[in-house]
Amino acid sequence: MSEPTIVDKSAAGLNARQYHVGLAPGEVGTVALLPGDPFRVPMIAEFLTDVTEVAHRREHRTMTGYYKGRLITATSTGMGCPSTAIAVEELARVGVTSFIRVGSSAALQPGIEPGDLLVSEGSLRNDGTTAAYVHPGYPAVPDLAVASSLTQVARELTAGTARRVFAGINATDDAFYAEGPEWIAELSRLGILNVEMESSAMYVVARLRGLRAGMICACSSNLVDGASLYSEKNAALKDGWMASIEVALETAVRLEL
Repeated sequence: MSEPTIVDKSAAGLNARQYHVGLAPGEVGTVALLPGDPFRVPMIAEFLTDVTEVAHRREHRTMTGYYKGRLITATSTGMGCPSTAIAVEELARVGVTSFIRVGSSAALQPGIEPGDLLVSEGSLRNDGTTAAYVHPGYPAVPDLAVASSLTQVARELTAGTARRVFAGINATDDAFYAEGPEWIAELSRLGILNVEMESSAMYVVARLRGLRAGMICACSSNLVDGASLYSEKNAALKDGWMASIEVALETAVRLEL
């Protein structure tokens, strides 16, 4: 009896159309904006010209277009670290070298209001996906130039408006409804700015693969002030999403990602 042939997933699918995101080399640019929700990909497309919907498989919807002469890819990750890690791995295989997550996030410090912008300077890894990749002490951090540019551009574009910009460490959780009052209070006590569900996987995979990553989110709610505006019909939250997208696009152009 012959020995079983073990599949090496690190080599499977290279130079080919990717199984989950449905993309092939040559169909994307070098920078990708990553919302969680596939229905927010068209919101990014509103800023672009010559828009093409390239693929839509499962939670991963991809559109491309041009912003100030630069080819931009927008791919939804779905919710949580497992699908985000898959998206980053497969996008990297087809040519993406920089990632900027744009999405919603809940604030954990008093005074932050829905629609304000939150720039990540690192993530507390409270997820299971990154534990499969790296040592528990391995940090989940963005590319420092990308994070710095996101903060600078955000402050420039919001100057003179009521929208504010906050930068700090966020938490990445796996279980949305398991975030009880004790956990929220502990994160706030530690000075954690906000909590979401994707960035730690994006950061860790990007670092392991020699890629660049950053995140800017719109505040959807404040878990310590009791303010919640999850409805997409709410103008403050939608305007915050659009503002975060514009900041990400300007950063992509300025850094020539």
